[in-house]
Amino acid sequence: MSRRCELTGKGPMSGNNVSHANNRTRRRFLPNLQDVTLKSDVLDRTFKFKISNAALRTVDHRGGLDAFMAKAKEAELSADALKVKKEIAKATAA
Repeated sequence: MSRRCELTGKGPMSGNNVSHANNRTRRRFLPNLQDVTLKSDVLDRTFKFKISNAALRTVDHRGGLDAFMAKAKEAELSADALKVKKEIAKATAA
């Protein structure tokens, strides 16, 4: 599985390690990914995601998984998260 957040699409970045002698070597900045279980109030189910810590804070700030998915851009979501978003949208409309 790739090192990519399933909700925000945040992935590895690259940059330099810079030593005291100003030598530069390439390095990767990896996102802080966590395996979490989020509960949907509309569907009354839980879903497992591998998301970044920043995304977890955003989900909490927006008021839960349902509110986050309502505002989330489809281009940033993984295939599994996109299925969950469509399920939530269908249940909310009904």
